Amino acid sequence: MTQPVPVTTAPVGEEDQDLRSLSGLLGPRATLVQFSSTFCAPCRATRRVLERVVATSDGVRHVELDVAEHPHLGERLDITATPTVLVLDADGRVVRRAQGVPTLAQVRAVLATLPV
Repeated sequence: MTQPVPVTTAPVGEEDQDLRSLSGLLGPRATLVQFSSTFCAPCRATRRVLERVVATSDGVRHVELDVAEHPHLGERLDITATPTVLVLDADGRVVRRAQGVPTLAQVRAVLATLPV
């Protein structure tokens, strides 16, 4: 049995400026930004979890970025492992950050803290 991934609040700051470049991709309620790498098996598992959340949640969008294709953004956001998931609110601000494969319940719990 896998251990739950701890979800912590991310500091808001310069990373928000970098994420504003994703503004055309933001969901009306929340955006799940997944940083992945090509040969990362846990990234595929994370993709499945996040796609399930999006399929069952209104106003939530999933954006997956390959860190090799976005090295500057990965560096600025201190992405040190894949998968890393950032949860953005409707305004594109980071409200949560987690590394590893989240559970469906963990992602839903974070989304439950955001306005509908």
